[in-house]
Amino acid sequence: MPRARKGAARRQSKNRWLKAAKGFRGTRSTNWRRIREAVTRAGVFAYRDRRARKRDFRSLWITRITAACKMRGLRYSQFIAALKEANIQLNRKMLSEIAIHDPAAFDLIVEKATGALQAKQAA
Repeated sequence: MPRARKGAARRQSKNRWLKAAKGFRGTRSTNWRRIREAVTRAGVFAYRDRRARKRDFRSLWITRITAACKMRGLRYSQFIAALKEANIQLNRKMLSEIAIHDPAAFDLIVEKATGALQAKQAA
C-alpha cells in the first residue's frame, strides 16, 4: 500500500496561516516558522487585549463620573452608594454619557440619589 501524504490538505493549512500573517513585516510574513510564531503570538495578544479593553473602558467611565461628581460637590463612592440607596440602576457607561452630553439630567440624578441618601441618614 502506498504511503499516505498530506497533498492538498497541507497547502490549505499553510494558506490559512499565510492569510492570518498577511500584513506582517519581514520574515514574519514569509518564513514558515516565523509565520506560525507571529500568528500564535498575535492571537494571544488579541485574546488578552479583548479583556483589557473592557477594564480600560470601565476605568474611563469611572474617571468621567468622578469628575462630574466633584463638580457637584460629591465623591464618586458617595454617589454610587446614593444611587444604590435610591434604587437607580444605571450602569457606569450610561452615567458617564449622561454626565457629558446632558448635564441637566445628571444634576437630576444626583439630586434624587442624594435625597435618598439623606432620607436614609435621617431615619
